[in-house]
Amino acid sequence: MSVTLTQSAAGQVQDQLNKRGKGLGLRLGVRESGCSGYAYVIDFADEVETEDTVFEAYGVKVIINQDSLSFLDGLELDFAREGINSAFKFNNPNVKDACGCGESFTIEP
Repeated sequence: MSVTLTQSAAGQVQDQLNKRGKGLGLRLGVRESGCSGYAYVIDFADEVETEDTVFEAYGVKVIINQDSLSFLDGLELDFAREGINSAFKFNNPNVKDACGCGESFTIEP
């Protein structure tokens, strides 16, 4: 199992943690949602639960619960600025299809 962050994503997470003033890292998961089935969930992580798996890149921890791990295996999280827009980009090899708006995705077993 692996989840990686680009240097750009790690820098953005670290900047946000610094602004927030606390936190262990980034909590990443999935939930059922949208027209394609699943959506990513991103939040700050203040603690690690016993069932969590922790990945680290560029000094930033990514914490994933057991239920989301199989959906995110192999994921690369990037952060990109395009003009006045900036956003995290999910490069997930498990995604088989995504909705037109980009908010949800499908994973086949």
